[in-house]
Amino acid sequence: MEGQLKELLPFLRDKNPQVRQIALDNLLPQTPKDAPHRNIFFESRSSAFKKTDEPPVIRDLKLLCRDQLAIAHDAFKALINLSDSPLLVSTLSEPSFLNFLVSYIINPQSTLADLASMLLSNLTASASACSVVISMEVKIVTSANVPNGFFAVDSRSGSCPAPVPYPQGEEREVLALPLLLDAFVQGANMEDISDLPKRPRKGSLNFLASVFANITSSSAGREFFATPRPSNPLKSDADVEYPLSKIISFTEHRDTIRRGGVASTIKNFAFNARAHRALLTPSIVPVSVPSESSKVSTIAAPGIDALPYLLLPLAGPEDFDFDVQEKLPEALQFLPPDKIREPDEAIRLILVEVLLLLCHTRWGRDHLRGTGVYEIVRAAHEVESVEKISSHIERLVQLIKGEEPPLSEALNEEDEYDALPEDGELPPETRLIQGLGGFGNMRISNEDTSGNNHENKEQVKEDDDNDEEELVIEPLGADSDSDDDRIVEV
Repeated sequence: MEGQLKELLPFLRDKNPQVRQIALDNLLPQTPKDAPHRNIFFESRSSAFKKTDEPPVIRDLKLLCRDQLAIAHDAFKALINLSDSPLLVSTLSEPSFLNFLVSYIINPQSTLADLASMLLSNLTASASACSVVISMEVKIVTSANVPNGFFAVDSRSGSCPAPVPYPQGEEREVLALPLLLDAFVQGANMEDISDLPKRPRKGSLNFLASVFANITSSSAGREFFATPRPSNPLKSDADVEYPLSKIISFTEHRDTIRRGGVASTIKNFAFNARAHRALLTPSIVPVSVPSESSKVSTIAAPGIDALPYLLLPLAGPEDFDFDVQEKLPEALQFLPPDKIREPDEAIRLILVEVLLLLCHTRWGRDHLRGTGVYEIVRAAHEVESVEKISSHIERLVQLIKGEEPPLSEALNEEDEYDALPEDGELPPETRLIQGLGGFGNMRISNEDTSGNNHENKEQVKEDDDNDEEELVIEPLGADSDSDDDRIVEV
């Protein structure tokens, strides 16, 4: 059987598209991880395959992604399945192929953009691919006669032909990530439009959320999302905003992939403690993010106002007292009786971890205290069935409700950043968590806003539990340890 399958490989380059389609149709079932003859995709037909070589069949599959619709569909699916292999990371992360993928995704007329997004999500699980995407520029031609006002030159393919007539504008290169963000935002509600020809783009692009999560696992990716940029990537004089603010609202989206990817992006973003003030500041207040190198920033943009979107998924239909309702962000006041919490436990855990990270500075803890976070998480703790999430909430409550030293004795915010261990002592992904360690002596009040005592889950461990295991929050994405949750198969 394997010999017969190998005989099909040369036909992937046949001049007849029907032959290419038949060959690919028979090879596709061998691409999933548990397929019996998957090894044929890792062998070279001319010489012994080395890790740095590109197997000819992979080169052919990359070219077939630009072929006619049916052939490109199967080629994308094959590469999605094969992209879990470390042997193919370098060849699939080759800049010209990634440039095609990104250009194809941002083109609203790309029929297979969702499959391309899935492939890009798998590839950016590698730090090398993330590095390429963060700095990537794509060629565009601007024109008022094409959707979105520009055509991505390298998106041209059998399933995404160039517009007719071809735009006459000047070709230029622009940063790719802002265009991916805009495409992701535009794709959010595609499924609500039942009339397919009226959809502004042909894909929902939910898997781009995982791409952003992977990108923000690196310091360069976090810096991109923490740097104010023009709201319109094609107009340098447009009002500036933080890129993260474009996607922050999707923590309540109906699609689990989109919700989880955005929550993971926020979590990775929160590993930059200097960006916490921008993350929590309301959108009506301009705020800047000092960089780790210069510690100053001259660019201010409206605050991201993330707190309502972190708390809404954790909130239920609780009927709080009026004085508590006034403390809560407006979006959380007087929620309907049918309000349900985030059903996915992994996403709930991520959201609680973000709140923990935001407790790193005194300013962050004070902000959470004054906006009703305690009341929301206390109610969530009462109904939480996952032990790990419950323990994280308990640690969060310790930080919010614990005693603080007088402001006159507290470190100023910049000193809190400087008090962190140096990069050489701890990896960036864990150093912030050390800032959560010095609060074991904090006491928590177990009274709710109605004056009722809660003797069960609201009681949090105190000093006699100082030997408990140290809390560790891991990053999500390309720099995390596990690949299993990041790779998609189709």
